[in-house]
Amino acid sequence: MRPNFKKLQLSALNRKSLKEFKQTPKMGIMLLLDNIRSAHNVGSIFRSSDAFAVEHIFLTGITPIPEANFEIQKTALGAEKSVNWTQVDSEEALAMFRQNGYKIYTIEQAENSQNLADFNLNILEKYVFVLGNEVTGVSEFWMENCDGCLEIEQFGTKHSLNVSVTAGVLLYSVSRSIKN
Repeated sequence: MRPNFKKLQLSALNRKSLKEFKQTPKMGIMLLLDNIRSAHNVGSIFRSSDAFAVEHIFLTGITPIPEANFEIQKTALGAEKSVNWTQVDSEEALAMFRQNGYKIYTIEQAENSQNLADFNLNILEKYVFVLGNEVTGVSEFWMENCDGCLEIEQFGTKHSLNVSVTAGVLLYSVSRSIKN
């Protein structure tokens, strides 16, 4: 006999308060949004980052910031308050990541990229994943300064995923790797 599936009410989801979430240990990874132009994409990435307990998001270049940006706030549904973020220059970010021992991985279709499905995350390492512009992808600066490049295998006729979808796939894959 098939089980009865009934959608849970919001109160049954046992979500943490903003204060509790801020104090909860995070997944130990960070994202860097490299010149993302769409506020909707930024908001969606914040929302996914909240869902997967991302430690921090760095916003570089033309990437819009959540403060006073209604489109980000509307799409993020408050995640811009629960996920720590900083607007930063790429060179400053690189120096900080190197100084603090982070592994930098770009998410891009590139020569010698590694399939995300084959990526073995080491839970003893710290990671920053760089997501690029909707049209031009990850900048050459980050491609030249990364420790590795990950690619999401695709099977259709289109050659790319929306950057916010890419973030969701990445974070799900990384969270599974951490759980295992």
